[in-house]
Amino acid sequence: MLPTTGQALLSVEHLTKRYKGVVALDDVTFAITDGITGILGENGAGKSTVIKILLGLLQPTSGSATILGQSATDSVDVRARVGYMPEHDCLPSDVSAAEFLTHMGEVSGLPPDMARTRSADTLRHVGLFEERYRSIGGYSTGMKQRVKLCQALVHDPAFVFLDEPTAGLDPAGREEMLTLIRKTHREFGISVLFSSHLMADVERTCDRIIVLQGGHLVHTGEVADYIMETTTVFIEVDTNREELATALESRGVAVTAERGGLTVEGSDESVYDQVRDALVEAEAPLRRMAPRRRELTELFERESK
Repeated sequence: MLPTTGQALLSVEHLTKRYKGVVALDDVTFAITDGITGILGENGAGKSTVIKILLGLLQPTSGSATILGQSATDSVDVRARVGYMPEHDCLPSDVSAAEFLTHMGEVSGLPPDMARTRSADTLRHVGLFEERYRSIGGYSTGMKQRVKLCQALVHDPAFVFLDEPTAGLDPAGREEMLTLIRKTHREFGISVLFSSHLMADVERTCDRIIVLQGGHLVHTGEVADYIMETTTVFIEVDTNREELATALESRGVAVTAERGGLTVEGSDESVYDQVRDALVEAEAPLRRMAPRRRELTELFERESK
């Protein structure tokens, strides 16, 4: 039985994984409800390790993981109810997409007729129905990524894990994949956990975000809140930059001097009000003021302090 709406579909508690002295995950705890959740982190942050533990492909050193009300260690039962799109290309080159997905459906427990039907349905969903009898080896990178998405969906799971689903794609292919992920959740009600090192992909697609750095959990919450927290305002003035910085600091606004201007924390209306008043007090002629997003590496440096 699935958890009811609002309850955790997936949770990990104090999850730790070590490989011969290397800590891949260190005491990570979070929970996920229905919707689309992104795990954001640089390469080596622990994203794939989390997914593999949840799939029962790896055993944690300590801690626990639960998905759809079952322990992740019950891997056979869990994998029958979830889908997985691996990061790396592991597709056979000498069979058609229709054959491959029918086989994957049967491996997941579907009767042959149902597997063939689901194979056709998922290929239609991702826009490959007309190409279904071509050998996968002749597909472009974007087409192969869509076959991998079908692999995760063919047995009609309740939850899917997508590991770097936009890897190797050009901007148009990335947008197409992100649109498919949103469409999958919207039309089929399948909840999604996908990992990425690209902040823009997570922001445009996800409801919630989990941020990992070096195996540590550094943030979890709503994407909209995270965007607000990680947006700054860049201010460039003609003169009196130091006076402006002093006026802002006296109002409790965090200020950082940068080449060409000042950066202040936050981007809500109250920040702009404080900046306006400080500009008047410092008699600093404003040349330019604009919101700016931190780069991913900047965010990790900030969160780890």
